[in-house]
Order: sequence, then C-alpha cells, then structure tokens
Amino acid sequence: MHTETFNDAHTGEHEHHDAAGMKVFGFWVYLMSDLIIFGSLFATYAVLMEGTAGGPSAADIFELPFVLVETFLLLFSSFTYGIAVLEMNKNKVAQVKLWLGITFVLGAAFIGMEIYEFQHLIHEGFGPDRSAFLTAFFTLVGTHGLHVTFGLIWILVMLIQLSTKGLTDATRPRIMCLSLFWHFLDVVWICVFSFVYLMGVLV
Repeated sequence: MHTETFNDAHTGEHEHHDAAGMKVFGFWVYLMSDLIIFGSLFATYAVLMEGTAGGPSAADIFELPFVLVETFLLLFSSFTYGIAVLEMNKNKVAQVKLWLGITFVLGAAFIGMEIYEFQHLIHEGFGPDRSAFLTAFFTLVGTHGLHVTFGLIWILVMLIQLSTKGLTDATRPRIMCLSLFWHFLDVVWICVFSFVYLMGVLV
C-alpha cells in the first residue's frame, strides 16, 4: 500500500515537471516567432532609414545620453529579475516579490522615458507621418515598448498570484517564462540601441 502511494506521488511529481517543461518549451517557440517579427522590423528600418524625405535624420533627432539612461534602466531590470529567480529557487516568496517589484519600477521608468521621447519628437513635428525613416523608427521602437508594457502587466499579475498562492507548481513556470520574455526584450533593446541609435548618431 505504501509502495503504491509512493509511486502515485512520484508519478504526480513527474507529470508536474513534464507540464512545466512543456510550458517553457512552448514559450521558447513563441519567442522564436517574436524574433521573426522583430527581424522583419529591423530589416524594414534598414531599408527606410535613409528615406528622410527632406526631414531630419537620425543624427538630428536622437539624444544619445538620454537613450543611454533608458538602456541602463532596462539592463539593470534584467539583473534584478535574475535575482528574483535566484530567490525563487530558495523558496523565498517575499524576496521574489521584492525583486519583481524593483524590476517593475525600472521597466516602468524605461517606458516613461520612451513615451516622453515619442511625445517630444511628435511635438517638434517629427512624428511617424513625417517620413519613411520616422515611420520605421516609431514602428520598431514602439513595438518593443508595447512588449515591455505587456511584460509590466505580467509582472503585476505575478505579484498578485504570489501574494495569493505563493510559490507553487503553477506560479514557478510562469515566473520562468516571464524571465525568458524579459531577458529577450533586453537583448532586442541592445540591438535597437546599437543599430538604430548608436549607428544613427555616429555613422
């Protein structure tokens, strides 16, 4: 009887691990599809970046120090999320919530700066309808910003679930999937910063 109980428990645990593994694998597949979207947007920007239609070029409108602050905010948020995962592995719910909260603040500050940049450009008459270059710029950077915003909403949902359910077989895979998503956005932004902003100002 005890052997059957042990086997049932072992089978249940194995199924939980399999389900969690499938969730993470499925999320990797989603990220690959997202990568194709961003790859297409980068290719479009590369084709249209010279299409200024007599308007401003990248060097005329980009403020590198401002974007550097944005970049450091997102890079540091990736670091704080990593700490949250480490605390999750130690079963410290309060610490996970703390570091997720810090990650949220850093991500929200990044989005706040991006919205300010967009508003400033539009106010100066450099909106997405001004030229093909600006259309491609707003689309690429804006798509990344929407992804970060979705990530922030996801963090809030996880904070609520951690407060109500704690660290369970359901919440752990979600935190890991969100980790993959957040680090993915970090890598995409490094590409945006290097290809759009840095090359635009220095080349």
